[in-house]
Amino acid sequence: MNNSLNHFTMHQGDRVLRRERRLLTLLGLVSLGLVGGALYLQFAHGEDPCPLCIIQRYFFILIAVFAFLGAGFNNWRGIALLESMVALSALGGLATAIRHVYVQSNPGFSCGFDALQPIVDGLPPARWLPQVFKVAGLCETPYPPILGLSLPQWSLIAFAVIFVFVMLSLRLKRKLRSAVR
Repeated sequence: MNNSLNHFTMHQGDRVLRRERRLLTLLGLVSLGLVGGALYLQFAHGEDPCPLCIIQRYFFILIAVFAFLGAGFNNWRGIALLESMVALSALGGLATAIRHVYVQSNPGFSCGFDALQPIVDGLPPARWLPQVFKVAGLCETPYPPILGLSLPQWSLIAFAVIFVFVMLSLRLKRKLRSAVR
């Protein structure tokens, strides 16, 4: 009886692991899709990215990289480690998006364009792909809202949802591990 229960738990664990890997792949694709959306707005609508926009792009790309790496693991420890990196990246993106929303909500308050631009433009990706990672706009420039929200507000929502989703996933894994023991 105990052996069949153990087999059921292992089979259920494998199924949950496969689901987790699929969700991480989806998270990576969504993050890249959000960067793609920003690039569309940049190139098709002339919405030039500011330093805070570029930093948010980096965080979405980090989330995608960590999610795809996590999806490649076949063990819970590796997935949990990379999900923790996703959560940290989402937290960094969330802080950046909050700052961006604050700057846009307070006209005349600069994002520190002069201070941030050389730092952001000095990062290697800005030299490799300047069209994607080079600063071209001001943080306080208001662009037309999308469904009533600014792009930084949408970014803030996306980072918050990613952070909460991953933290809940990590918490669920802890409960599952303690239940198996």
